[in-house]
Amino acid sequence: MARTWLSIRVELVSGRGVEPWPRPGRIFAAARSHTFEQLADAIDTAFARWDLAHMHTFTLADSTEITTLDLWDGDEPEGSLDSATTKVSRLTPGEQFAYLFDFGDDWAHLCTVDTTKIDPLDQIGAVPPVPMPYFGWGDLPDQYGRRWDEDDGGSEPPKRPARPLAALPPLLPWWGPRQRGK
Repeated sequence: MARTWLSIRVELVSGRGVEPWPRPGRIFAAARSHTFEQLADAIDTAFARWDLAHMHTFTLADSTEITTLDLWDGDEPEGSLDSATTKVSRLTPGEQFAYLFDFGDDWAHLCTVDTTKIDPLDQIGAVPPVPMPYFGWGDLPDQYGRRWDEDDGGSEPPKRPARPLAALPPLLPWWGPRQRGK
């Protein structure tokens, strides 16, 4: 396959009032025929978002906004385009644009289109039906800032057990209670 796909670097700039540094990021392979909605879904998945009931918007370098028009109930930003139908083919090599997820927590990302196109077979080993990350780095914050499953935002975390693996079922050799003589 020829080098026809875009390589898009996406870095998490801020969210929930936090600006992580160094910025965690992912690099995506995207066909020019993929939509911005498909790119948004890929970004949200790659950045470990599990509550996807939030809106998103892309802001291009020329100030064009691309968003989920059907969720705005007629109040969408004037002149905005529909992310469900707008193709990433409108992006140009070297272009930078922003992606914003969840208009309350404002998960903001800087996206940069690489100047060189890629072959998904070389980068991923397959031709995916939707945009797909093929490289990444950094710790990803929880979407709601939770540090453990019952975190209410005000309690102290549970105390770490002396032997945290001892309470696990013995499904792997190093899990479960230690047995004498072994």
